[in-house]
Parts: sequence; C-alpha cells; structure tokens
Amino acid sequence: MMKNERHVAIVTGGAQGIGAAIAARLAREGNAVAVLDRNLAAAESTVRELVGAGANAIAVAVDVADEASVDQAVADVVARLGEPQILVNNAGVLRDNMLFKMSADDWDLVLNVHLRGAFLMSRAVQKHMVTAKWGRIVNLSSTSALGNRGQANYAAAKAGIQGFTKTLAWELGPFGVTVNAVAPGFIATDMTRTTAERIGVSFEELQASAAVATAVRRVGSPEDVADAVAFFAGEGSGFVSGQVLYVAGGPHG
Repeated sequence: MMKNERHVAIVTGGAQGIGAAIAARLAREGNAVAVLDRNLAAAESTVRELVGAGANAIAVAVDVADEASVDQAVADVVARLGEPQILVNNAGVLRDNMLFKMSADDWDLVLNVHLRGAFLMSRAVQKHMVTAKWGRIVNLSSTSALGNRGQANYAAAKAGIQGFTKTLAWELGPFGVTVNAVAPGFIATDMTRTTAERIGVSFEELQASAAVATAVRRVGSPEDVADAVAFFAGEGSGFVSGQVLYVAGGPHG
C-alpha cells in the first residue's frame, strides 16, 4: 500500500541494483521519486515498474560528474515533480586494478563519478532543502573505504564520501538538513558480479566466501541497503546526522 505522498526524492544511479531498490523503497514510503541515471532507457524501465506499482516517478538522464548535466537534471526534477527534499547519492562505477596497473583515466573516472558527483548533486539540491528548512542527503560509501586490495581508486572515493558527509552535516544542520552515509559490504549486484569476473572465480564462489566473512553468514541484498537509506531519508532520523552506517552483516568501522 502506498502512503500519502510526502517529499520529492532524487536517487542517482537509480536505474538498477541498489539504486533501483532504494527508489522502490522511497516510493513505498510515499515519496515522489526521480530516478536519475546516465542510462536513460534503463531508468525509464525502472520508472515504469514504479509507476505500475502506484508510485509517482520520473526518469531523468544525468552525468553526475558533469556540472551542466547535474544542474539541468535538477531543474528538470523541479519542473516535473517539485523541489527535492531527499537526495540519495548512489551513482557509482568500478575500475578495479592493482595500483601499478591502474591508469590515470580509471582513477579519475571513479573519483569523478563517486566524489565529484556527490558534490555536484548535493550543491545543486541543497538550496531547495535550505529554503524548505527540511532535507535529507544520504551518500553511499562502502566498507572499501577502510581499504581493499585492488580498489585504491574506489576506496579513496568512498573514504572521501565519509569526510564529505560529516562536513555537510555541520554546514547544513542549522537549516534542518541531515546528511548521513550508508556503507554497504558485499551486496549481490551486477557490479559485484564484475568483481568475480575480474578475479577469475564464479559469482557463486565469491558470494560464498563473502558470506563466511560476515557475522550473519550471508551476503547482502539491494533491499538491505534500501532499508537503511529509508531510515536516514525519513522523518524519524532528524536527530541523526554526520553518521556512517555499515550495512555489512557485522561490525565494521
């Protein structure tokens, strides 16, 4: 059952995987949802599913690392749905490799999508939240922020997200805006499937080894992450800001 529509939410990288699960979860909470993604066709497919379930949702093309694209996408959301009060910075990309094999282009791409993208999106959206005196920004970090072999670029970006989150919490808190981060561990998605391919094992083997390393003895699902994001995006989290929640099946951080 859909609740009464409450806020306009933006989810970047919302076309598939964790982003699509977050968009669906926020829609079930009664929010109008803008699914932003570089792949517009995939975003439109996700939106059709959301609308079919009774949600108010739109698809918007964006390159989160491009300033003009971000500004245009946010303006499009405002024109079609209204001013956003919830932003989930989920857009991401992997270009894993050992440091001595990593190209400068792969370093730049990962830092630009994850970190520059979160900066550009947050800067574009925060003015609407400040005006409304209410807002929620949720950034996607990762357990890789603690260090992970073969992911120097990704780890640096996700660690940067945590510092970015804590700083924005201080800057935007006086205006009724909270800023938090969710840091997933191993989540079964197409992105982690590429990790299995890179290291030369089956996806099933990779999941089994990851499950053994968690306290709860299983890997995570996109819905696990979406549930955590929904808490930070909701009315009940107003006294929680600048936090990093590890959704990783055990103690981390």
